[in-house]
Amino acid sequence: MIPITLNHFLILSAILFALGIFGIATRKNAIMILMSIELILNSANINFVAFSKFNGFNIDGQVAALFVIILAAAEVAIALAIILNIYQNYKHIDVDEIKNLKE
Repeated sequence: MIPITLNHFLILSAILFALGIFGIATRKNAIMILMSIELILNSANINFVAFSKFNGFNIDGQVAALFVIILAAAEVAIALAIILNIYQNYKHIDVDEIKNLKE
């Protein structure tokens, strides 16, 4: 059996980060963009916890991951409120067609 090392966590985190960036770059639906941002934040959490575990079992990585989770929860709450407001006004959540929001 192969022992799980730091490289395994870093590869998983890089894959999640790449999927998140791909989702942000290619999606036009605001909900899918939010899900891609969550993937990026989760990849950062994996890095924090992995470095914490493999570099002396400090609690610093877990504390940083906890703050990222709190940030993600606040981001989702605010972003969903904005998306619901956009849907109420425009009857769609296509990001490309909401450029009139500035005016």
